[in-house]
Amino acid sequence: MIFNQETLNQLEQRYRTSFINSLAGFRQAVLVGTKSTEGNSNLAIFNSLIHLGANPALFGLMSRPDTVQRDTLQNILDTKEYTLNYVQAVHYEKAHQTSARYDKGVSEFEKVGFKETYNHSSLAPFVHEAIVKIAMHLEQTIPIELNGTVLIIGSIMQVEIDASFIGPDGYVALSDAEVLISQGLDAYFVPKPIGRLPYAKPTIK
Repeated sequence: MIFNQETLNQLEQRYRTSFINSLAGFRQAVLVGTKSTEGNSNLAIFNSLIHLGANPALFGLMSRPDTVQRDTLQNILDTKEYTLNYVQAVHYEKAHQTSARYDKGVSEFEKVGFKETYNHSSLAPFVHEAIVKIAMHLEQTIPIELNGTVLIIGSIMQVEIDASFIGPDGYVALSDAEVLISQGLDAYFVPKPIGRLPYAKPTIK
């Protein structure tokens, strides 16, 4: 089956959204914790985490167009602080439920059953159950004019992770922690490694 740009544009909207989103493949499921200027906590699942660099340590997130209420984006813009939380696969149903459109001011932590926790590194809430907790500071937002999305660029302020998941070379074995991964808008998986390879160099024949 072959889809060109014309046939893609002719697909029914929900079908096209599901097709293109899942076509992007497997991605880290991350719960983004924020707090509004009014003090209301918010939690939302994202599957668009991007590594942008290690020095300085930067991660990116893609936010959907703000044609409707986007509490996570607004809270990040207002406070410049947010958290990234990786939960284990056993929590996939609660993680997915954070994508529901609750009214402004309603805490997804309370509604889905995650416990919010705080430390000195961020005013934004962490997910107590998360196996990896990352405090982020907003550095820059880049509007994508083509579709109205926004690239959120943040610097890593603190990482909390069990030392047993970190190898001697710094590699983080997320698969050992059964961290939740996703595909598309509603499918979830457990990662399974097939191996690691040395740094690739040109072969000499």
